[in-house]
Amino acid sequence: MKPFRHFNAQSVDQAASLMAGYGGRACIIAGGTDLLGRMKDRILPSYPEALVNLKTIAGLDAIRAEDGVLRIGALATLASVAAHPEVLSNYRALAEAAGRTASPQLRNMGTIGGNICQDIRCWYYRGPLNRFSCLRKGGGRCYALKGDNRYHSIFGGSVEKGCVAVHPSDTAPALIALGASVVTSKRTVEAEQLFSVRLSGTTILEGDEIITEIRIPEPSAGTSSSFMKFALRKSIDFPIVNCAVALTREEDRVARARICLNAVHVVPRRVTGAEEVIQGRTMTEDVAGEAAEVAVSDAKPLEHNAYMVQVARALVKRAILACGG
Repeated sequence: MKPFRHFNAQSVDQAASLMAGYGGRACIIAGGTDLLGRMKDRILPSYPEALVNLKTIAGLDAIRAEDGVLRIGALATLASVAAHPEVLSNYRALAEAAGRTASPQLRNMGTIGGNICQDIRCWYYRGPLNRFSCLRKGGGRCYALKGDNRYHSIFGGSVEKGCVAVHPSDTAPALIALGASVVTSKRTVEAEQLFSVRLSGTTILEGDEIITEIRIPEPSAGTSSSFMKFALRKSIDFPIVNCAVALTREEDRVARARICLNAVHVVPRRVTGAEEVIQGRTMTEDVAGEAAEVAVSDAKPLEHNAYMVQVARALVKRAILACGG
């Protein structure tokens, strides 16, 4: 690895000031499970001059429920989120997502803030020593469009750049399904609005903006949620497809539904058409199947990833039914 400066921030304001002072030439580090690998392999054209460590800031790892809101500090580890009694009781989709991310060792290190902000996993983008200067890195083409695209988007690329790399987070779709919001050092945004298709799936965060907390409203009566993930291995692997669902029932009918797929598009994909199919109806296997068909009705698979359409269809149906019915 190349030399870099390392700062232990004592406050969010200090961390933001350091990031601003380096003008895009510094990176935030918390768990470091993604960043250090990128630096070691030198996958990017530029190398950070400094790392700003957030783990020295007190209080950013707290998980607590108060005033009808679950508040999760951005530095809460995935392991602590998955095991927290409040999350397990009322936010099952998030507990399942955090518990299925990576391996036990990585869940003990990785943070929920880092998981939703992680970089893409495209093997052309991740080529060591910047081997492929792809569109995302300022080059002239997306190599995956005509190359090995087994795990790339089945819903098209970004609007401006054409990148078809998918967003890899497991917790992001669960947060979106549960109606979470993300608090930063500058603003509060809905989790669904944190990711930008225009920016090829990266977040809308500014260079000196830091996520401090995730807030999830207490589910209303009759709400249940679930998370499903398909990967080649149960441990370590990133998702080929994942899906999170939250359903609210009134009597025997679905009053509200939120369904989010991920690892199928450049950003987590809320499938509102599928939500509309089941709202107001009594849940049956046939209704869940109908919603699943709608969820993938506008898929545009590439040469080598048509199988992902069937996987996404199956996960949507199973995740809906896993909410009970």
